Amino acid sequence: MEEPAGGAVGELVDHLFRHSAGQMVATLTRMLGPHNLSLAEEVVQDALVRAIETWPHRGVPENPRGWLMQVARNRALDHLRREATLARKAGMLAADAASPWADDSLVMILMCCHPALAREAQVALTLKTVGGFSVDEIARAFLVRSATVAQRLVRAKRLLRERRIAFELPVRGLGPRIDSALETIYLMFNEGYAATAGDDLVRSDLCGEAVRLATILAEHPATSRPEVHALLALMLFHASRLPARTDGLGALALLADQDRERWDRALIGRALRHLERCAAGERRTAYHIEAGIAACHALAPSYAETDWEQILALYDDRLKLEPSPVVVLNRAVALSMVAGPRAGIAALSQVAGEPRLRDYYLLPATLADLWLRCGDRQAAAAFYRRALELPCNEPERRFLRRRLASCETCS
Repeated sequence: MEEPAGGAVGELVDHLFRHSAGQMVATLTRMLGPHNLSLAEEVVQDALVRAIETWPHRGVPENPRGWLMQVARNRALDHLRREATLARKAGMLAADAASPWADDSLVMILMCCHPALAREAQVALTLKTVGGFSVDEIARAFLVRSATVAQRLVRAKRLLRERRIAFELPVRGLGPRIDSALETIYLMFNEGYAATAGDDLVRSDLCGEAVRLATILAEHPATSRPEVHALLALMLFHASRLPARTDGLGALALLADQDRERWDRALIGRALRHLERCAAGERRTAYHIEAGIAACHALAPSYAETDWEQILALYDDRLKLEPSPVVVLNRAVALSMVAGPRAGIAALSQVAGEPRLRDYYLLPATLADLWLRCGDRQAAAAFYRRALELPCNEPERRFLRRRLASCETCS
C-alpha cells in the first residue's frame, strides 16, 4: 500500500466518488432490489467516509474501488443481518464474484428514467444514483432548493417501491424506456451547456455526465440504437465548442465570434463516428437532424463559410418532423444567412405571440441582432432592452448589456 498525504487521499476519494459511486450503487441495487436503493446509497457513502478516515494512516489499497465495494458490501450485510425479512439477500452480497459494472449502470439509468417518474424526478434520481451528485450539487445545477431536490428523490424512490419496479433490463417496452432516458440525458446536457440562470454560462460537470451516460447506452448491445448514437453525436459536437464559448474573462462568445482553434477536434472526431453509426435503420429522429446541423457547424472553416443552405434544409426537415417555435427561431437565423436579415425578421413574425417564447430572451436578442445587421440600431436597442427584462444567466446578461451600450453609443 502507498501512504499518501491526507490531501492526496481526499482528491483520490473525490475522484472515486464521482466516477465509481454510481456504479457501486447500481451493483448493490441489483443485489438488494430497487426498494433498497437508499440503503445502497448509504453504504457506499459510508465506505467513502471510511476511506477518508483510514487511508491516510494505513495507505491506499492496490485496488481502491474493490476495497470500497467490499466495505460497502460488508455494511449492507451488517444491515441485512439485522433485518430478518431481508436475510435472503445476504447470500448474494456475500458472494465475492466480479460484478458486471457496465450492465448494472445501464439498468440503473433505465430504472431512474422509468416513464412513470416525472421528468424532474428522473433527472434528480439519475444524477444522484448514477452520477454520484449530491443533493446540494443537483440543487445548485438547477437553481432549486436542496429540500425540493430531496423531496423529488423521496417521491421517486417511493414510486419505485410501490410499483415494484424490478432492477432488470426490460424484455418488453425497452424502446419507450430508452426514449425517456435520452430525453433526460439531453435535458441534463442542455442545462449544463447553457445554464438557464445563475453566475455560470456553462456547467461542464453536467455536460460531462450527460455524455458519459449516453456513452453507456451507446456501447451496450441492448441499447446501441441509432437514436442513441445520434444524441451522443449531437452532444459531442456541442461539447467540442465548450472551450470557446467564453473568453478569458468568462464573457459569452457567440458562434460567429468563437476561436475555432479552441474547438476540441478529438471530440469532433468522436462525434463524427457516432454520426456515421446513427445512419443505420429507417427511423429518423430530431436527434439525427440536430446532429446533422451541429456537424455542419463543426466542419465549417469559418462562420461565413458555413453551409447555411444545408442547415436551412435540415431545419425545414426538423419542422416537418416536430414543429416547435424554438426551431422556427433557429431556422430564422439560418434563413437570414441565406436570404438576408429581413427574411429572418419576417420569419420570426410567425412566432412573435407564441406563449412558449414569452419569457425566452433569445427571441428578442435574435431580433436585435437581425435589426443590427439591417443597420437599424434604434430597433436593435429596443429588442436588447426587452431581452434584458427576461430570465437569463449572468454572462448572457453582461453580453446583452454590452450590445445595448454599443447601440446607444453609436445611435
